[in-house]
Amino acid sequence: MDGIRIRGGRALSGRVRVSGSKNAALPILCATLLSDGESLVRNVPDLRDIGTTGQLLETMGCSVACAPPTVRVKPNDVTPEAPYELVKQMRASVLVLGPLLARYGRAKVSLPGGCQIGSRPVDQHLKGLEALGATIRTDHGYVLAEASRLRGAEVVFDMPTVTGTENLLMAGALAKGRTTLVNCAREPEVIELARVLNKMGAKIRGAGTPVIEIEGQDELAPFDHAIIPDRIEAGTYLVAAAAAGGDVLVENVPVDDLEALLAKLRASGVTLEPDGSGVRVLRHGRLRSVDVTTSPHPGFPTDMQAQFMVLMCMAEGTSRISETVFENRFMHVPELARMGADIEVQGHTAFVKHTARLDGTEVMATDLRASASLVIAGLVAEGETLVRRVYHLDRGYERMEEKLGALGADVTRERGIDG
Repeated sequence: MDGIRIRGGRALSGRVRVSGSKNAALPILCATLLSDGESLVRNVPDLRDIGTTGQLLETMGCSVACAPPTVRVKPNDVTPEAPYELVKQMRASVLVLGPLLARYGRAKVSLPGGCQIGSRPVDQHLKGLEALGATIRTDHGYVLAEASRLRGAEVVFDMPTVTGTENLLMAGALAKGRTTLVNCAREPEVIELARVLNKMGAKIRGAGTPVIEIEGQDELAPFDHAIIPDRIEAGTYLVAAAAAGGDVLVENVPVDDLEALLAKLRASGVTLEPDGSGVRVLRHGRLRSVDVTTSPHPGFPTDMQAQFMVLMCMAEGTSRISETVFENRFMHVPELARMGADIEVQGHTAFVKHTARLDGTEVMATDLRASASLVIAGLVAEGETLVRRVYHLDRGYERMEEKLGALGADVTRERGIDG
């Protein structure tokens, strides 16, 4: 496994461009299963999860030319089965369930894996597909689903679920009649998927609101689409620049999708200046502590909680960070404590006190966003930090060490240090 070595204490300066959104690209790649012909997906980030999705589609019988920033997919003789060996690597693999069932009438999909950040059950996916007429059972770690033709129905999610909403969007696009989804996730990636499905000939209204209506079609067409910028990557570089100090222009920022984060950055004393399609980040004075509570979009994103916590370690006073989305998402706290951070966790809330100095040391990445937070901590720490197990990082950040290096950070990748 690779590691990232950081020699901290350098201010950042220059430009960094945000890549395409991983969380938008993954369901859109799965949507290629809904049509005949070749689909072209552009502005795709070069990430581990993208490669895994390409392998999964190939395993099922698609022709895949995966060469980010472009990916071409053409379904051929599809076998509607997603094996454990690939699904275990990435929870988003469950997004093939809806398309396979809608298009081929059956699906065998392994229960998903991915980051260990808490319970993320697929019960809402299964409940929704059953409402559309599917017969579903689980057997030896697999979901087995069948339906001669899905039929439109009303589905009320018990709570907003991004992948659940996406799976039902794709299933409903080929279901007979009208499907109404209630209590939907409102994330930009859901809106992006609906935009692509409409390009394919679907009739979807209400994406980005709690209620989505779908008029099912008999068939859908292949598509050509460029992926939106990755809001979490953008937010990560905004926070990294604020933490390290200096003057950084983050290019290709989806500002409208980051309002909650931008508001907290400004409240903490960070200067943010619009510049074309980007945001210039400046911090010259002291940071102020602010309280944060994560919530589904358009609230403060759970995927930015760990990174923002590092920034609050440097802020005057005490910040209270409450995690309401995933129950296990403070696993980065012990690693930050090894670097000298003063953080006390009480239930789902972390109290982050001002830390005069973080010290570089060896730390272990536990999940994707925790990895990014440890890299940011390494940027501001005195001495040298080694972040181990950065395969997590590679699932969501395209060549982070190169992008930070171009901004003046002393960051290098060390290959094979963990065997």
